[in-house]
Amino acid sequence: MNNLNLAPLPGSARTGILTYLSISAVVFLLMMLVGLTMRLAQAGWIGLPPDFFYQLMTAHGSGMVGISGLAASAVLWYFLRRYVELTVAVLWINLGLFLAGVVCVLGGIFVGGFGGAWTFLFPLPSTSMGVWGIWAAAFFMFGMLLIGTGFLIFYLDVARAILSKYGSIPRALGWPQLFANSDAPMPPATIVAATMVFVVNIMGIVAGAVVLAIMLINLFIPEFAVDALLTKNLIYFFGHVFINATIYQAVIAVYELLPEYTGRPWKVNKVFLAAWSASSLMVMAVYPHHLLMDFAMPTWAMVVGQILSYANGIPLVVVTAYGALTIVHKSGIRWDIASSLLFLSMFGWAAGVIPAIIDATVAVNNVMHNTMWVPGHFHFYLLVGLVAMLFGFMFYLVHKEEQGSSLVDRSAFWTYLVGSVGFAGMFLVSGMNSVPRRWAAHLPEWVTYSEIASVFAVLIVIGATAFALRFILRLPQARTV
Repeated sequence: MNNLNLAPLPGSARTGILTYLSISAVVFLLMMLVGLTMRLAQAGWIGLPPDFFYQLMTAHGSGMVGISGLAASAVLWYFLRRYVELTVAVLWINLGLFLAGVVCVLGGIFVGGFGGAWTFLFPLPSTSMGVWGIWAAAFFMFGMLLIGTGFLIFYLDVARAILSKYGSIPRALGWPQLFANSDAPMPPATIVAATMVFVVNIMGIVAGAVVLAIMLINLFIPEFAVDALLTKNLIYFFGHVFINATIYQAVIAVYELLPEYTGRPWKVNKVFLAAWSASSLMVMAVYPHHLLMDFAMPTWAMVVGQILSYANGIPLVVVTAYGALTIVHKSGIRWDIASSLLFLSMFGWAAGVIPAIIDATVAVNNVMHNTMWVPGHFHFYLLVGLVAMLFGFMFYLVHKEEQGSSLVDRSAFWTYLVGSVGFAGMFLVSGMNSVPRRWAAHLPEWVTYSEIASVFAVLIVIGATAFALRFILRLPQARTV
């Protein structure tokens, strides 16, 4: 059942994967420049009109989430193809809908002036007090709907491929081996991770599509009543599931590549299966920690969200981080930029969860949730965790062993590492000092934090520029297997 398909990628599949990643590398860099611009404005070093600041903030948030999903889906497709038969046409359909959606989203933001953040919380899209028109909000949300449709088709094909081979979701998650002591071989780590991802992401994307459709109707037919609390729940369920599933599929690169670098297999055991199964359920129930200040929420939902927010970070992060440590320890691993970034990502993932768990505590959340503490958590989680995984995979694809690691590569790695940790750290320090998030202008006593963060942001941009250029310039020598 676990026979590997190591045949060369068909030309259209190889082109598709490299196109996904090339677009991702460029957009990552652009979104980092947008982030730097916002921090420079908050530091008072450049001037930005407030309405344009919020347009940039909206583009930055939705852009980073969307492009992270695109790059991570390339990782999943590349490695999952080793085990199941995927549809190459779907790879291109997803990309086409993604690009069409991006055009609509950017049009809504920079032509129409939409600046309601990626969360598009009701009733903000339709109640802008004249800052943007109905059509700007409609274009933004329709673009999001197109992007979600592409991803839904993509994950449905992943589900089809896995279920056609394994027969059911429980078998693909290894439940017979976990609960019934079956003698059948353990499913590979990639199959387990991909199964979890398609299960939670299909539900998350459908929830997002429902709320987008409801709000689009309300834009043009205000009499169509919308429940604000319900829409907020659907939006945060969709958003929280999607961004978490993004790192869950990107970590497949760690499961597949660290064994290649160390010469040791990544062992799938009952603890591993239990961790992924537990997270499959918990990741869909933790989002209420974003709604702890919504007094209208049922108390039981708040309690469940808080408890599971504590628990959800433990199974996967501990199992994966510990697994990475054990597989690398005394292995004689061949360190290059790809393996270094993949190993770094384990630190970023594990450490980035800690501020989130702290924020999920009600007493802390009441004070900290609307401060810079929250972007500190997810910038740590994404920059040092997810983006490091994705750049590591890009380096793996285009790097040849005999090339070694150049001084430029090593310098870029350390520059990116210092910049990312420092940048996220300044968000956390700002949050500890009650600096609010999503404010275009900062009071004088907050400016120092933004100035220091801006310096670290420059380091991130320098490191990411080197990574992106290395990948794009080496595309002709990318692996075909």
